[in-house]
Amino acid sequence: MWVYEKKLQYPVKVSKCNPMLAKFLIEQYGGADGELAAALRYLNQRYTIPDKIIGLLTDIGTEEFAHLEMIATMVYKLTKDASPEEMKAAGLTGHYANHDKALFYHNAAGIPWTASYIQAKGDPIADLYEDIAAEEKARATYQWLIDMSDDPDINDSLRFLREREVIHSQRFREAVEILKEERDRKKVF
Repeated sequence: MWVYEKKLQYPVKVSKCNPMLAKFLIEQYGGADGELAAALRYLNQRYTIPDKIIGLLTDIGTEEFAHLEMIATMVYKLTKDASPEEMKAAGLTGHYANHDKALFYHNAAGIPWTASYIQAKGDPIADLYEDIAAEEKARATYQWLIDMSDDPDINDSLRFLREREVIHSQRFREAVEILKEERDRKKVF
């Protein structure tokens, strides 16, 4: 069963209202390489992965939901005091017209999230390589977000998220090596 603490995995602070930065952060909320897609990908793949790797996918998939919550908090804090004019100036007119300041799963360009973002081949090694690529793409996106942001508080949280992507990639790489050794030993897969 789950134990839920009413706190984020890492503190999220925002220096000032900044709808433009929120627009960019939405990429990690509902984009192809964002936290929702990662969480669902890993939790889905665990059904066709060897038992010794299931826990890894479960743990990382669950952590991705914690990251999704952090991104949602950042976007909310960056837009909660924004006027309609500020939302428009940030290029969030369509979002505002449809959702006000509510969060909605779409990418920074406003394209809605789709299940086609989730990859699952059913081959454990192929899926883990997909997962490594997903983590590396998320790491790169976090770096680009840091590069675009002038908010030291947001950047602190983004650096935390970027480093977690690095750790996840490392764990997936280790899992690939375990499965390759097993495959070579047993001549399976």
